[in-house]
Amino acid sequence: MSADNGLLIAGIHKSFGAVPVLRDVTLAVPSGEFHTLLGPSGSGKTTLLRIVAGFTPADAGQVTLAGADITDTLPEHRNIGVVFQNYALFPHMTVSENIAFGLRMRGIARPERAERVEAVLRLVRMTGLGHRRPANLSGGQQQRVALARALVIKPQLLLLDEPLSALDRKVRQEVREELKRIQAETGVTTVMVTHDQEEALFLADRVLVLEAGAVRQAGAPAEIYRNPADAFVAGFLGAINRLDAVVEEGGRIRVGKQTMTPAGELASVLAGAGRLGPVALAVRPEQMTVTPGYGQRPADALGGWLIAAEFGGPVVTVRVEVEGQALAILCLSPDILASGPWTPGMPVWVRIREARLL
Repeated sequence: MSADNGLLIAGIHKSFGAVPVLRDVTLAVPSGEFHTLLGPSGSGKTTLLRIVAGFTPADAGQVTLAGADITDTLPEHRNIGVVFQNYALFPHMTVSENIAFGLRMRGIARPERAERVEAVLRLVRMTGLGHRRPANLSGGQQQRVALARALVIKPQLLLLDEPLSALDRKVRQEVREELKRIQAETGVTTVMVTHDQEEALFLADRVLVLEAGAVRQAGAPAEIYRNPADAFVAGFLGAINRLDAVVEEGGRIRVGKQTMTPAGELASVLAGAGRLGPVALAVRPEQMTVTPGYGQRPADALGGWLIAAEFGGPVVTVRVEVEGQALAILCLSPDILASGPWTPGMPVWVRIREARLL
């Protein structure tokens, strides 16, 4: 496996005492790409980031950056920028002094330091705020300062450890858009740790899903979202419905006492799988449609009952029961409001456009 001039992590193992934290983790991050390490608490993602940064030694395996083996290199000699979850800004220093700290430690002359600090302040859109101290900044501004401090040294690799978790939702959305812009403008190879699925899908060129110290799946965000490798990945990466069914001869599906003839993408998935008998369908909420269930049931639909229609602004989450199984369906508000009213207990027709067999 090669990462060109980027990052290569090969066969990393790490245990704390008798507890294994990472088990044979291998990952290649090509130069200029943005990868996210996604997983629940305790999955080993932060430990892996610390091993790459040099803060924690691995028990086995190798870390290569830009073609050089840095497995045993001291952190200060790795030319890696790190942004921590708590920002780690020096409260007694101004914004400019915080950003220039790494340059000063590297012996960069004062005129060049000043020039590079001003350039990175422009990059993170904080021009004119260099005189302020961290206590006089908002959370989003502090995060930008931490990012500027990591970028001003012109690192070969940028590591981000849950960088947006301390921000409220609105500010987090704003900062992540800025983060994506800055990474694209600088072209710095980036690895970010997060447990936020939406964040990982929005930012990353590739996502690595970790669970219990092992890689469950790696790939492009859309590929992992649409084709999860197993039930864990399917359930962790976004909302998912599990529908227990039986595939019968002729490609029909039986759910409880109902039999339907799948259409479109679902029919192709079932035909390609070539399986008969009990299956579990993993269906994203947006991969289904729901309509009022009056008249004769269509051949490609299942009959159910409305539990609730939960208004969420631009979208409505429609919760239904089909043969004793609860499902959540995501619909655009104009579509649902135009076909209402939606009263709990009313009959509905549910169609499945696409699904993944587990």
